[in-house]
Amino acid sequence: YVMLLTLSPYTPRYRDRVSPPGVMIRPYLNGFTIAFNVSQPSTWQPYVDSMHHFLAAYDDKVQEEKNIECVPGKYFIQGGNESEEKKACQFKRSLLQNCSGIEDPTFGYSKGQPCILLKMNRIIGYRPGAGVPVSVDCKVQKGNESHLRSVDFYPGNGTFDLMYYPYYGKFTHVNYTSPLVGMHFTDVKKDDLVHIQCSLNGKGIINDLNSDRFLGRIIFTLNIGK
Repeated sequence: YVMLLTLSPYTPRYRDRVSPPGVMIRPYLNGFTIAFNVSQPSTWQPYVDSMHHFLAAYDDKVQEEKNIECVPGKYFIQGGNESEEKKACQFKRSLLQNCSGIEDPTFGYSKGQPCILLKMNRIIGYRPGAGVPVSVDCKVQKGNESHLRSVDFYPGNGTFDLMYYPYYGKFTHVNYTSPLVGMHFTDVKKDDLVHIQCSLNGKGIINDLNSDRFLGRIIFTLNIGK
């Protein structure tokens, strides 16, 4: 009990060996297979509903009310007592452009061009990229590379801006909303299983560990029928 009293509820005692981040995707409904037929709305509507639900916290008005505008391109380091509430930077869903669900409420699913969102796991105190924003790329994980012909990334060129880091933990960084990268698969082979790997790239990132398919990368399958 005495030892527990010496531990801080806000930050881990030891942070000298912070693990590189894992990643996750949205929508996440039926494991890591996203399968639907364009001509059958009932097959893709659950993905669309899931995306809207997930992005509700990123609505522009919500972000403007809760969070502040930050300076892009540099870490947002906040001093003060570790128990003080930290400010969080705005990440508006409009930054996701074609993957925001604003202009196209179906996120491209009604056209057979689905959007998938990539989120980096939160790690207290971690500053990804060592001063250079971490970027995302996608490729065919196994099979014919020509089955994935085009992917658009949002915001910008598909990077996690430094201003969203470091993360200070759920007790003090209460309004923190993780930055996202929207991946718009605009040209994927139809009526076939396409195994895709999307990876983080940057200094200190590990994305090639065979024993962990979520460390710095995510592998999923697209099966888009006509």
